[in-house]
Amino acid sequence: MISQIGSLLAIYFVLWWVVLFVALPFGVRNRAEAGHSEEIDGTDPGAPVSALMLRKALWTTLVSAVIFAVALYAYRAGWLGVDRLVKLMGIPL
Repeated sequence: MISQIGSLLAIYFVLWWVVLFVALPFGVRNRAEAGHSEEIDGTDPGAPVSALMLRKALWTTLVSAVIFAVALYAYRAGWLGVDRLVKLMGIPL
């Protein structure tokens, strides 16, 4: 039971990071895109004005939870399993 919970947490952790890396570029604007005309010495012109990381972390958690729940349901219903994935990908056993 403990190993199953640990495996589920590990899968969710990896899924969360993948979704976060997908979400990182959304809503990012540099100083020129944000309408700031002055340049700050020592900063990259393409550096984001505000990364909005808290909002992205919350959205990432929500989207990851939904994807994880759907995948877990599909696995427990028998629609998603190792044998079926191998067959779909055409890998001979």
